[in-house]
Amino acid sequence: MAKKEQAQQEKKLKVTLVKSTAGCLEKQQRTVQALGLRKIRQTVTVPDNDAMRGMIFVVKHLVTVEEI
Repeated sequence: MAKKEQAQQEKKLKVTLVKSTAGCLEKQQRTVQALGLRKIRQTVTVPDNDAMRGMIFVVKHLVTVEEI
């Protein structure tokens, strides 16, 4: 069971903001902030879990995602 948990912890997503949040819905602006993104072309690394995937889905038109 420890191997399974360790494998999940290693999965990460690299999220980059590629479009501005100006003119977007308030929910989308707050989601981008919650992901830790502030400026265009800023990149953050987040864990690959259902919560993060849901947040990315809300702003999928504003960000690019790479699996690490």
